[in-house]
Amino acid sequence: MSKTAASTLTADGVKVGDTLPPLDVKVTATTVVLGALASRDWRPMHHDKDFAINRNGVKDIFINTPNNAAWFERYITDWTGPKGRLGRMKFRMSSSVYPGDEMHMSGSVEQISIDDTGCCWLDLNLAVSVAGDVSTSCRARVAIPRDENDNPWSRKGQQWKP
Repeated sequence: MSKTAASTLTADGVKVGDTLPPLDVKVTATTVVLGALASRDWRPMHHDKDFAINRNGVKDIFINTPNNAAWFERYITDWTGPKGRLGRMKFRMSSSVYPGDEMHMSGSVEQISIDDTGCCWLDLNLAVSVAGDVSTSCRARVAIPRDENDNPWSRKGQQWKP
């Protein structure tokens, strides 16, 4: 599936088994600290290397949970375009991501469905890997337009059933 960065994915442009384009991110201390700052996470293991190493027993500061979630959200909406609307997401962090790591984000479309309100849903299987090992696995449900005249962001109340 190919699309330009400004285009929006619609139901006719996706099928079960499609893979999302990979996203590789070189993690720096700034990536970790700004993610913690943006989520108002003041715990020192996300900004104080000495604390992380000597009090937590890890090799460095590491990405926090909300920062991890934000990377998945960005990955999904970069792929769907501006009308993609995240319905829900559940992920499991099995290892930490540190400065110096390169996050490799990957994903695939597991299911496509249309609910009783006419909303098109994609169930995605996603992962963040570092050095070939999955550090975070994720399942996400995102709404995309059925066609060019649909917009999941216009759905409210009983029309929105994530």
